[in-house]
Amino acid sequence: MSATVAAALKKIAVAILTDKKLRKAVLGIVLGIIIIVVMPVVAVIALFNGDINIDTDRLQQIVVEEMSDEEKAKLQAVEDTMKAIETAMNEKGFTAERIKEAQVLYTLALYDHSKADGFVDKLVGCFAEDQTDEQLIAAVNSAFGTELKAEDYSKIMNSIRANSINTSGFIDPHSKNNLDLVEWAKQAQSHGWGYVWGSYGEVLTQKTLNSKAKQYPDEVGSKADFIKTHWLGRRTADCIGLIKGYGWLNTQTGTIEYGTNGMPDIGADTMFNNATEKGTLDTLPEIPGLALWHSGHIGIYIGGGKVIHAANTHAGVIISDVSGSGFTHWLKIPYITYTENTESQ
Repeated sequence: MSATVAAALKKIAVAILTDKKLRKAVLGIVLGIIIIVVMPVVAVIALFNGDINIDTDRLQQIVVEEMSDEEKAKLQAVEDTMKAIETAMNEKGFTAERIKEAQVLYTLALYDHSKADGFVDKLVGCFAEDQTDEQLIAAVNSAFGTELKAEDYSKIMNSIRANSINTSGFIDPHSKNNLDLVEWAKQAQSHGWGYVWGSYGEVLTQKTLNSKAKQYPDEVGSKADFIKTHWLGRRTADCIGLIKGYGWLNTQTGTIEYGTNGMPDIGADTMFNNATEKGTLDTLPEIPGLALWHSGHIGIYIGGGKVIHAANTHAGVIISDVSGSGFTHWLKIPYITYTENTESQ
C-alpha cells in the first residue's frame, strides 16, 4: 500500500469517526472500510484532498446497493453494537469523547470479539476516570487477550481528538460560564483551530468552504486556496465565532447548534455595545473569561496577562500577550455567567 493511499485511508477513518451525520448515513464505522473497496482509490484520495464533496444520502444508497442481504445484516449488527456501547458508556457517566474511544476500539481492534456474550459490558469495564491511553490498552489486552499497542491507539485517537471537544474539564457543562469559556478557548488554541470568516467552531468541510467563499468573496473567497491547504478538515472560527461557538455548544451531544442557549448571532462590535460591564484595558480585572475588544475584533482573556483569539486566516486561533495585542477594552460577555473568585483552570 502506498503512503498516499495509506494517508487517504487514515483520513477516511478519522472523518467517519468524527462526523456523526456521516457515521449514521453509512450505517456505522465498519461500512467506511467497505466504502474503500467500493470507491476507486483515486476517488478516495480526491475526496480527502477536498476535490469532491460527500453526498451522504447518495453514498449510503450506492454502498447498500452493492451489498448482499448477509452483508446488510452484519452492518446492522455493527450499528446495533455501536448504539449499545454508547448507551452503556452513558449509563456509566462517561463523556462523548470516551464513548468515541470505546467505539474506536470496537471497530478497529475488537470486532472479532464482539459476538461473545457480554462483549459490551466487558469493553465498558476497561474504562476508568483519569485513565491514560497506556492504562486503557493494558486493561483491554487483559480483558480480551489481545496484544494492542498503546502507541498505535494513541496515533489514531490523537487525530480524532484534535477535532473533538472535550467537556470533561468544564466546571459546569450545564451552564454557560466564564471558566468553561476559557477551557473551550484553550482547547481551540492547543488543537490548532483555523480561522475562516463567518465560522464558529465546526469542522470545515469543502461544502462549507465553497458556501463561505460565495458568501464572503473578499474575506474567504480570495483566501480559499490557503484555507483549503491549511484548515480544511479542522475546526475553524472567526474572532466572534470563537465565543458564539461556545455559547451554541450542546455539551451533551458535543455538537454546535446555531443560535441556541441565548447566545445571539452578532458581531464583535455589537457584543461590545451590548455589554453593560466594560472598561478600558488599563482597568482590566483579573477575571478569566472576560472578552477583550478593539473595533472589529474580539478575544477571550484567559488570565495571567494572556488572551486567546482567532486572529486571522493565516494565523488561526492563537494565544497572545495582552500587552501589545492591540485590544483597547474589556467586557463581560452578556450571555454567560461569571464566577469571579475562581482561578482559571
